[in-house]
Amino acid sequence: MKKSPNVIHERQLIAWLLEGDVSIQYQVHRDLLATEKPHLRDRIATEGWGAQFLSFRKKEGHWGQRFYQPKWISTHYTILDLKNLAISQNNNEIRQSISQVIQKLKGPDGGIFPIGTEKKSDVCVNGMFLNYASYFGTEEDKLKSIVDFLLSEHMKDGGFNCNSNNKGAIHSSLHSTISVLEGILEYAKNGYGYRLEDLQEAEDDSRTFILQHRLFRSDRTGDIIDKKMLLLSYPSRWKYDILRALDYFQFAGINYDPQMQDALDVLMKKRRKDNKWPVQAKHPGQTHFEMEKTGGPSRWNTLRAMRVLKHFGETK
Repeated sequence: MKKSPNVIHERQLIAWLLEGDVSIQYQVHRDLLATEKPHLRDRIATEGWGAQFLSFRKKEGHWGQRFYQPKWISTHYTILDLKNLAISQNNNEIRQSISQVIQKLKGPDGGIFPIGTEKKSDVCVNGMFLNYASYFGTEEDKLKSIVDFLLSEHMKDGGFNCNSNNKGAIHSSLHSTISVLEGILEYAKNGYGYRLEDLQEAEDDSRTFILQHRLFRSDRTGDIIDKKMLLLSYPSRWKYDILRALDYFQFAGINYDPQMQDALDVLMKKRRKDNKWPVQAKHPGQTHFEMEKTGGPSRWNTLRAMRVLKHFGETK
């Protein structure tokens, strides 16, 4: 019996992905082939992109100049990158760096990295912080005030907005909402219990908020909110895009919803003739190094698109 073209293409893509960085190899086995390869995960810290990121850590325990400067090479975004590589959760260097941040940068509102004369914390930053701090096993007591802060900023329309506590925003932001959702998911996955029911209620509301926008459209007019949300970028940083949202939904185990279909259609149209997905844009700013070149085929985006389609399929 002849194999279908789709099966052949999938095998070719997986073979190509497995020629990539060890972090890609590990996630291909975990997410596409349903096989755990702990020896691959162990190698992330000692070779390839993971080793490169770790090599930029200063002897004082931080990356860049400080927690959030310069942005993409700061402690905050470097640890987020390392988490997204799926580096071991037991990495002591990263755990020490997170502990330093908590000791030095907790604000009066309970969040991390208070800014401005009023010392108010940023919702988006704290959603991302909860994400990687939970992943790397930070003590629950140290996360309680961050959970309290995030819940205090949950908005009436269901989502979150980093301008809710400093500029009086009255409508949630997809950027902030996805960052907090990823944080809540990681918090729950790693067995934390403090205010978990409250977080999961906020999580349900936030998912509804994104779905009401069909992942990228105005809930009032149906117009595209921002065409940049349709571009496939990686790393995502704090920016929202449709692939990041779809990848979140598949990681969270959410079933297909018809309100996802517009985004799935866009994702399929972005597939190249060689069946790979591209890097379409980069968020400007200083980086430690470039994992992939803009405009070319992307193992990151191909991996993420394939696990999204594995979960949701291509069915309307």
